[in-house]
Amino acid sequence: MNYRHAFHAGNHADVLKHATLARVLAHMLEKPKPFLFLDTHAGIARYDLESSEAKKTGEADDGIRKLWALDPAPPALRSYLSLVKRINRESLRWYPGSPGIARLLMRPDDRIELCELHPEDNQALKRATAGDKRVTVRREDGYHALKSLLPPPERRGVVLIDPPFEAKDEAAQLLKGVRHALRRFSTGTYLIWYPIKDRPPVEALHAALTETGQRRQLIAELWISEPLSPMILNGSGLVIINPPFTLETWLKEALSALAVIFNAHDCKVAWLVSE
Repeated sequence: MNYRHAFHAGNHADVLKHATLARVLAHMLEKPKPFLFLDTHAGIARYDLESSEAKKTGEADDGIRKLWALDPAPPALRSYLSLVKRINRESLRWYPGSPGIARLLMRPDDRIELCELHPEDNQALKRATAGDKRVTVRREDGYHALKSLLPPPERRGVVLIDPPFEAKDEAAQLLKGVRHALRRFSTGTYLIWYPIKDRPPVEALHAALTETGQRRQLIAELWISEPLSPMILNGSGLVIINPPFTLETWLKEALSALAVIFNAHDCKVAWLVSE
């Protein structure tokens, strides 16, 4: 609960995660029936890249600022970048977190459930979303919400599981939560974010997700550097369960572009579990 995303907002991991989230939400909007977006580790709705926290790490300089500077941006990333531009003027100062991405895209009859345990971030999130009837902000363990809030009455939903991986048992908690969620709502679309520091933890996570027996699990990974040191964020990845059918093609185009923009070591889009 000590983790503060303000130090890392707009970094390369955010760009991968939020560009993919925006693409998935846009796909959900193609059908008229309402849907739920559940964010288990919501953070706040937008981040000030001129804050002391953001300036202390400068991580946005090697993330969203590189994409912002491109004219034109790669086609696969233009819709995501347009969302970032909507909350800024001519220069880049503000970065939307996942709640911000959802609020920019979702319709009046869709629902947004946001879980954030950190007391200050929870209050900031409530202030930022006050008056938005689509949004419920909870100071609740997001893993518990995977049991209490699923299945949604809409029977359509996108779930973002984006923990800080601060606790030693984070992976175990995540996997327990995912198993509960899949038992209750196996047809939902899940985006599970993870850091790439060293290979063995990533391989263990993939193996455990495979053992759930759930079909259609797609991996997207961006390795900024060769993962040789377990002490630094060498990259990040997503496992997308029940991805939209067009997502694989889009991810290959988007990650190829991001690999060039970030001068990345490698990128990967592959099926962990196919049909």
